[in-house]
Amino acid sequence: MKKNIYVFLLITCQVTFAVAQESDTMNYELFKKRVVLFSDLGFNSAPFAIKDNYSLGVEKIKYRNNIKPTLGIGVSHKWFGIRIGLTLPLNILDENKFGNTNYFDVAVKVNIKKTFCNLSFRNYQGYAVKGAYKFNDSLNQDTPNAIMPLIHSTSLSANVWYFRDDSFKMQAFQGKTAHFTGESKTWYLKGSLNFFRVSNESGTIIPTELTDITDRKNAQKIGAIDLGIIPGYAYGNRMNNWQYGFFVGLGGVLQSKYYTKDGTTRSFLGLAPRVDFKISGGYSQSNFFILLISDFDIKSLKIQGMNYNQTYYNVRIMSGFRLHTKKSRKRDS
Repeated sequence: MKKNIYVFLLITCQVTFAVAQESDTMNYELFKKRVVLFSDLGFNSAPFAIKDNYSLGVEKIKYRNNIKPTLGIGVSHKWFGIRIGLTLPLNILDENKFGNTNYFDVAVKVNIKKTFCNLSFRNYQGYAVKGAYKFNDSLNQDTPNAIMPLIHSTSLSANVWYFRDDSFKMQAFQGKTAHFTGESKTWYLKGSLNFFRVSNESGTIIPTELTDITDRKNAQKIGAIDLGIIPGYAYGNRMNNWQYGFFVGLGGVLQSKYYTKDGTTRSFLGLAPRVDFKISGGYSQSNFFILLISDFDIKSLKIQGMNYNQTYYNVRIMSGFRLHTKKSRKRDS
């Protein structure tokens, strides 16, 4: 109960801050008339952990997916933008320790005046339980992890950010079709609707060595649907062509959560905290840019004595050129 009150107090306090006075300075530059060609190289990951009082004295089980590098190329012009990405057939982590992970990520992003909308779907298959040698006699320190290739992790999210101040543009933070020309900051509200779950169609989510007679510990599916608001603060700046920025927010969601065992589902209602965090930084001139971009999507739920926490995140190095068209040359001349 104290946790729930804390979440709503944070929301109330930050919503109060969100009505702060707007800035009249437009510290960004939009390249509306230019064609932007860009490419990026990075990786995605979605580790998760489940805490409970398990057998053999185990209290926390950590799951880690293997990581593959991703390569993308794209083009943006005015309102139109497209990116084609592919996963390279290379595992960054040792396949003998972490197995192989197949994953699919797709997102649609739209900027509309003072709002930024993002719809994303993620699906990962194949995880390894870290340190499983401590309770599994068939493993040792040379092969310490239990590979569970049929563990699935799925997330579907729809998010809308509303920026209080017109001086802040998401395009400038993203760095392709715009960049900052000075300090730009704003309070924002993020509306968030999410569905997420982890499942194992062939058995329990946790290793069989740790199962007991408790239904939630023997679950084949754990998940939730939640809806909430996250107040936050966004900041961006560019000095001597070096640009940097961040988003940070803390709020709460109303959550319908569940677990499924042997075809029987038990559902619960509750509240959960939510964090919004993004960072970007790099070098940007009017004709070209190179930026490091990362964002984090943190999921969590609690059912009775079980705590589930997962972080979907990506890290990318993006570079590109802002090319002149005939109209943009006339405008600049």
